[in-house]
Amino acid sequence: MEKFSSEVVKHVNDYVYRLIDPRNGETFYVGRGIGNRLYAHIRNELGASADEESDKLKRIRSIRLAGLEVVHVIHRHGMDTDTAKEVEAALIDAYPGLTNLMAGESSGDRGVMHADEIIEKYQAEQANFQHRALLISVNRSALDRSLYEAVRSAWKLSKKRAAQTEVVLASQKGVIRGAFIPHQWMKATAENFPGRSDRPDRLGFIGEEAPNEIKNLYVGKRIPEEFKFGTANPIRYTW
Repeated sequence: MEKFSSEVVKHVNDYVYRLIDPRNGETFYVGRGIGNRLYAHIRNELGASADEESDKLKRIRSIRLAGLEVVHVIHRHGMDTDTAKEVEAALIDAYPGLTNLMAGESSGDRGVMHADEIIEKYQAEQANFQHRALLISVNRSALDRSLYEAVRSAWKLSKKRAAQTEVVLASQKGVIRGAFIPHQWMKATAENFPGRSDRPDRLGFIGEEAPNEIKNLYVGKRIPEEFKFGTANPIRYTW
C-alpha cells in the first residue's frame, strides 16, 4: 500500500487528506500525516478483526467488498505540522457525518461559529472561578439532548477530584452555558444511566441545576485562556 516513493515523500512533507467513498462521492474521513500515512487505513482494515472495526474501517471494508477502492485525495501538502493541524481541523468542521473519532485541533474554541457567536464569545466577561469548578465541553453532546443530560455522563475523571467538585460547568465554544451541582458520582454504566452505552471506566453524576447565585457567577461568562480545552480532552479542573 506504500504508493509514495521516497522522492515523493521528500516533497509532500506534512499533508491533509480526505478518504472518499467512490460509490457516492461522500467524504467519510479527514486526516493528516507524512509519508504514506493516508494508505495506512487500508492496511489497518485488512488486518482488523470484526471486533476491532471502527465505523471508518467498516466503511473501507464495504468499499473493498464491493470491488472498489477508496479514493485518496490530498487537500494540502508541503506544510509544517502546526499548519496541517489547522487545515485538518477546518476540513473536519466542513464535512458533517465523518467517521473521525475526534474533532480537529482547537475546534471547540476556534471551530465553526455563527458570526454572532464570535461576538458573544470575545465580548463576554471572563469567568472568575470562586468554586472548585469542573469544566466540561459539550460542543457535540449537547446537540441532541438537554444541557444537563449532555454534561452529566460519561467522562474520564479522577474519582478523587470528582468528589471534590463543587459545581460542574457545561461550556460550548468557550462560553459557559450551564451550572450544575453534583450530588453523587458513579460509574457510567447502563444500569446507573439508563438509555446510555455501558462505560464502566468513566464517571457520571446525578445532580441538579445550580442556584441563581452560582449561575450568575458563571453562566454566559468566557472561559479564561489558561483553561481552554485540548483537542481530545473535554475536561478541565479549575483547582
